[in-house]
Amino acid sequence: MRKNFGAKPCCYPEPVFIIATYDENGNPDAMNAAWGGIADDKLINICLSPEHKTVKNLLKSGAFTVSMATEMYVAECDYVGIVSGNDVHDKFQRAGFHEIKSEFVNAPLIQELPMALECKVISYNSDTCQLLGEIINVSADESVLNEKGKVDPSKLKPIIYDSFNHKYIGLGNIVGDAFCEGNKIKNK
Repeated sequence: MRKNFGAKPCCYPEPVFIIATYDENGNPDAMNAAWGGIADDKLINICLSPEHKTVKNLLKSGAFTVSMATEMYVAECDYVGIVSGNDVHDKFQRAGFHEIKSEFVNAPLIQELPMALECKVISYNSDTCQLLGEIINVSADESVLNEKGKVDPSKLKPIIYDSFNHKYIGLGNIVGDAFCEGNKIKNK
C-alpha cells in the first residue's frame, strides 16, 4: 500500500546547488538552491524566487555559476541558504568561501567547491521563478578527477537534499553501469 503525501516539491535525488554571482560592485554572493536540474545539452533550469540578492545580481550581470555542494562543506553550503544576501552583505566571506573569477562568465567560482557550471542567463520569469541558463563551461579541480581525467563522484562527494526529512545526504555506492544494465533484459 502507498501513502499519499499530496502535491509537494519532493523527489529524489534533489541536487544541492550553490549559485554564485557578483553584485554591481564586484562583490561575490552565493545562495543554496535545491530545485533545479539539467534542461538540455547546454541548459540548466533552477527555481529561484525574485527577492533573492543572487537573482538581482544575475539579472544585472547576465551570469552565474552553479557549484555542487559537497560533504566537506555542508555547514558553509547550508549557511548561504539560511542567510540572505539582502541582510548580510558579506555572507560569502562569512561562509569561509574564497572566489576565483571565472574565465568564461562574469561570476565567481567558489574555490572550496571543486566542481561548477559556468552559466550565462538565458531567461528569468519572476512569476514562475524559473531561471534558464546556458552552460558555457564546466570546470572541476584536478583533486576530484579520476585517472581518465573525468570527475570522480567518490572524490567530489556531492550531497543531495532530502526534502521529506530536511537532511543532506551523501551519495552511495555504484549500483550499475548506465546504458548497459538494461541489456540484461533487452538481450533475453
